[in-house]
Amino acid sequence: MDPVPGLDLSLPPFDLLDDAGRRQLEASVDIGFHPAGTTLIEAGKDSPHVFIILKGLVHAHQVDDRGREERFADYGPGDVIGAWAVMAGRARLSYRADGDCLTHLVPAATFRQLLADNPPVAAYFNEGLATKGRLSSGSERGEAAELMVIRVGEADLAPPERVDATTSIAEASARLRERRVDCLLVYDPAHDTPGIVTRTDLLEALTRLRLPLEAPIGPLASRPLATIGTGEVLFQALIDMTERQIERVVVTEGSRIAGTLGMAEVLAHFASHSHLISLRLARARDIDAIAEAATGMTRLVRSLNVNGTRIPYMMQLVSALNSRIMARIFDLVVPAELRDRVCLLVMGSEGRHEQLLKTDQDNALVLADDLDWPGLPEAMDRFSAALAKVGYPPCPGRVMVDNPHWRMSAAQWRDRIGQWKHVHGGEGALDLSIALDARPVAGNMALFAPVKDALMALGDDGILLHHLAAATLGFDTPLTFFGRVRADGAGTDIKKGGIFPVVHGLRCLALRHGITATASRERCAALVECGELSPGLGRDLPQALNVFQHMRLDAQFAALAEGRAADNHIDPTRLRRLDRELVRDALHVVKDFRSHIRQSFHLRD
Repeated sequence: MDPVPGLDLSLPPFDLLDDAGRRQLEASVDIGFHPAGTTLIEAGKDSPHVFIILKGLVHAHQVDDRGREERFADYGPGDVIGAWAVMAGRARLSYRADGDCLTHLVPAATFRQLLADNPPVAAYFNEGLATKGRLSSGSERGEAAELMVIRVGEADLAPPERVDATTSIAEASARLRERRVDCLLVYDPAHDTPGIVTRTDLLEALTRLRLPLEAPIGPLASRPLATIGTGEVLFQALIDMTERQIERVVVTEGSRIAGTLGMAEVLAHFASHSHLISLRLARARDIDAIAEAATGMTRLVRSLNVNGTRIPYMMQLVSALNSRIMARIFDLVVPAELRDRVCLLVMGSEGRHEQLLKTDQDNALVLADDLDWPGLPEAMDRFSAALAKVGYPPCPGRVMVDNPHWRMSAAQWRDRIGQWKHVHGGEGALDLSIALDARPVAGNMALFAPVKDALMALGDDGILLHHLAAATLGFDTPLTFFGRVRADGAGTDIKKGGIFPVVHGLRCLALRHGITATASRERCAALVECGELSPGLGRDLPQALNVFQHMRLDAQFAALAEGRAADNHIDPTRLRRLDRELVRDALHVVKDFRSHIRQSFHLRD
């Protein structure tokens, strides 16, 4: 059979067809001509064909909840439209030709048969953003991506060795050597739960504390145990150990202790630079040493990205390392006797655990109400300068601890929050949005508790929430840019058009419902749990964020490779067809979420 003119079966999703499916498609496809203005598919109706655009441009549009027609996306050569209308018997959008168009027409019956005979193609169309994301990762990432789903229970666990609290240091050391393990679980009648003693603990007891070999190990045991379930992914164990600055966790299966897992076992699965960075940070004694350790962060993110690491895991690991960097600098500039009187906060994407490449500093201080420290301004100048040296540029909006506006006592924080309650726009609203993502990373973290309580109390103010949520609608969803090159060549600001509306909308909904989590994914899950979001939207929003973060990260690395500054823009013309489709779907999720926000807070565009 001669090939159908212009039909390229090497492009997704038809590259997933088997040979029989390709032959079936080529035998049934026809060519259609659609004059300018022709409606190919009408919203709410089925379609006799799936259309593969050969030449021309097709606009997808829909009518919003106020009866206005809104453009969703532009589709050009190689794009597929009408699949949903054929599969569900009802189109979600209307499609209209912009100028004369040529398409390949795939009969509805043929298309349905292709889906039935080719599960990968069916998955492509049926399972939305999550499945398309996996397909777009490519076979070259398959092996590495599989590592991201290895469960803790599948790792090489050390058996749990149990001893009494009265066991001597000498006996414990012998048990470690005999059993070839690095830690012991210590059971003490005075405690309801076991503690843990490691080989390092015993060494320090002898060399630093100068305890005798006959001394009992009970007082050396650490509690509570750092635990992780057998069903958690192994990468989560790496994140937990990095964040807690420990070398081993206890693995549980229900109420049973299944074993222990050390950094060595984890690194047997992951070729990651993160542990090396952690070790260098732990050994750093000055700013130069910290900066040297932090130079590996961009290389780490690039390696994880190339090897298919899932965006949420990547962000959590990077966030844990960033927190350690900032805590080490904090310890260098704040005298030991004052660290219990000061709490360092991070905000913005760092506060939400959503940082990847280093961006500008967003931090603040909570001070004890009775703190008397004349050297505070100079110390915070050194802190901000050190962060800049490590690679975190100053914040253009001066949301930094060297700015007196962002270092206050707990009482002053409560007064400032009270002022934000009565300011429904401008800098006050921006400051409040920034503060709502704050989390403590160093110093006396208990100082933040009353500040957090005061922030959460704002959720009872409906007028404030109405004005705060309005910012979600401040930037248009850039759906119609796709399929066309922007005239200015700047591309699409995916932060303004995609990430911000989701992050800020979730932030406002979480505040209203008293949800204390700062991470967008945790906020989303809690909002589904309380009934504010539908399960479908709760599933799609994190996936949409994953798409935006992934596309932006790829664009940032491309910019760095070309000697340009990394920013928030992506160029639609440089995206693969499947990636472009992913972004379209993700932006459609944003559009639906914006509609939800508008209705929930009674907003007007």
